[in-house]
Amino acid sequence: MNQQLPFHPAVTAWFTQTFASPTPAQADAWPAIKAGKNVLIAAPTGSGKTLSAFLAAIDDLVREGELFGLPDETRILYVSPLKALSNDISKNLEAPLAGIRELLREHTIRDVEIRTWVRTGDTPQSERVKARKRPPHIVVTTPESLYILLASQSGREMLRTVRTIIVDEIHAVAGNKRGLHLSLSIERLEALAGRRITRIGLSATQRPIEEVAKFLVGTRRQDAAGNIDCTIVDSGHVRKRDLGLELPDSPLEAVMSNEVWTQLYDRIAQLVREHRTTLVFVNTRRLAERVCRHVAERLDADRKPADAETSIERPAAVGR
Repeated sequence: MNQQLPFHPAVTAWFTQTFASPTPAQADAWPAIKAGKNVLIAAPTGSGKTLSAFLAAIDDLVREGELFGLPDETRILYVSPLKALSNDISKNLEAPLAGIRELLREHTIRDVEIRTWVRTGDTPQSERVKARKRPPHIVVTTPESLYILLASQSGREMLRTVRTIIVDEIHAVAGNKRGLHLSLSIERLEALAGRRITRIGLSATQRPIEEVAKFLVGTRRQDAAGNIDCTIVDSGHVRKRDLGLELPDSPLEAVMSNEVWTQLYDRIAQLVREHRTTLVFVNTRRLAERVCRHVAERLDADRKPADAETSIERPAAVGR
């Protein structure tokens, strides 16, 4: 497996010690990212798409740090529409960065420290001063905070050296004003850097995916034939659905009779028995409590008194 990963031996060693194998999204995305291409990754939650983007970019920092040492420059910019997600990403980066740093000592005497920083509206002023004095290699921020950074002299100096931008949950901003605002900020960032910046988009939900890719790279990277300068990695999947429309045997009326309700409760109870998890949607809290009571009575009747391991978790009644 080591030969399959296009990474530095220390990065490869950390990954193989942590994971059994790359996910389809990672296997497809890494060669394109390492080749410097713009990449849009569509993959289910839990498929490692965030690591797909970060690990390839971190590998570039590791290789540079091993040879020349890392300057105090920001190279990777991660943009998330949610402040909470930004903080989670920063914490999740600590483990791989620490692990890779430790393993790197087996390959070089140079200590390569890759620093991260979260910049949101909640970032204390003291942390902002530290970042100005010693810029982090990875900045995690939101679209609004990116705009503020680009509007300040210190922020512009920090972002001038960015080479990779990662836009997470891109579907959440692609079709609204926040997305338009972010697109302008990314173009300003590239103009500030004076070089082409590698753009990586991430999301589990992207439809139509070609339009999201156009949003990521911008119209300047689209030729006359409509082809865009972006590699699309679509590892999404659609679950198999078994859909059915069922009606009680008795005719439906404006006010349902007890006979109809009895048939309805019996059918719901049968479906509960046949499945591990069942969700029942109703219109009011009163109806939720009513359905809960009747279905629970039917399920309780199925239980054997001597069966101590059988338990029924009654559904909670919730209102609209």
